[in-house]
Amino acid sequence: MALLQITGLEKDFGGLSALGGLDFHIDEGEIVSVIGPNGAGKTTFFNIISGFIQSDNGVIVFEGQNLAGLEPNEITNLGIARTFQNVRLFSNMTVLENIMVSSHTRTNKGVWAALLNTAGFRREEKEIVQDAKEVLSFFGTRLSGYRYDQPAFVLSYANRRRLEIARAMATKPDLLLLDEPTAGMNPKETEELTGLIRKMRDERGYTIVVIEHAMPVVRDVSDRVVVLDHGIKIAEGSYDDVSHDPFVVEAYLGRSAQDGG
Repeated sequence: MALLQITGLEKDFGGLSALGGLDFHIDEGEIVSVIGPNGAGKTTFFNIISGFIQSDNGVIVFEGQNLAGLEPNEITNLGIARTFQNVRLFSNMTVLENIMVSSHTRTNKGVWAALLNTAGFRREEKEIVQDAKEVLSFFGTRLSGYRYDQPAFVLSYANRRRLEIARAMATKPDLLLLDEPTAGMNPKETEELTGLIRKMRDERGYTIVVIEHAMPVVRDVSDRVVVLDHGIKIAEGSYDDVSHDPFVVEAYLGRSAQDGG
């Protein structure tokens, strides 16, 4: 059974169809890239899965549970975490604090334990700090060591992107949704993050869905590629198959699938 199974997903905005009956699945341990031209419905797709907006129709089942009507925090607690096309961090918090915020979604101690500073609360906080540092260690010196105490706003753009991914990882998800993770990065930064995406699956065991415009990234990380155009799936398969599909070429370049030029 698929880790995530989506059937007949539909969403309209003021009569404009963003998703038109989309079927999608991802199996445990896969990396699947979702690509398509601007306005294809990719971010709407992520927003619905993560509970930020509700679909008009369709079924989303994650690990056997229907996600219909659940809030974003409830979906996070079930094991789905995401990043955003535009980086969303707590800019005035430190690198370590940004990760600890995510770790707090998994805490057991309540407000009174925090107010009274109980032994159990202190023990749990110590564990959260250790877990946060362990997640940040995945990114090496980019986010570790002296970086712990730096406010997020002083980080380079690429490191802010890495921090947002680390924050998603800190929720201990089974499924990661990465929305254009390499956007705005230079070629060296893009190559490094491409390798990290593979390592997230190979070394950490995450199942990953990636929205990405950079085709070399899609080529190098994907087990399977799904292509959307105006909310409709127009192709699915390996990178090689999809990249040579005439309808995909037409969607991206505006050339006729019939005349080939």
